[in-house]
Amino acid sequence: MMPNMDPATMKKMLSRMGIKTDDINALRVVIECSDKEIVIDKPQVTQISAQGMLSFQIAGDVHERFKKVGVDITDEDVELVMEQTGVANKELVKQAIADSNGDIAQAIIKLKKEKEDRE
Repeated sequence: MMPNMDPATMKKMLSRMGIKTDDINALRVVIECSDKEIVIDKPQVTQISAQGMLSFQIAGDVHERFKKVGVDITDEDVELVMEQTGVANKELVKQAIADSNGDIAQAIIKLKKEKEDRE
């Protein structure tokens, strides 16, 4: 965006160039990937139509939910397990949660036991 330009002026300028923008009143945006979902809460979604193409610009509170064998693993779950176990490797923590079918307590116990076994 150009600095010091109000949104109405920007919208008029884009319209003159054949670019149409519309705000979409979305509650949440979820982008599904094979191993995770990208979730955008409180999104500001703008639909942009230009030269026959439709695109979207999205801003908001972004977090990820990791999936493994049908188990949703949130960033909060990962942070909690890391905090409780002292394990700093996020991938190892995600794997432990997935192996525990999403049971956070079981994942913590598993990682603590593995850590003890290594020491």
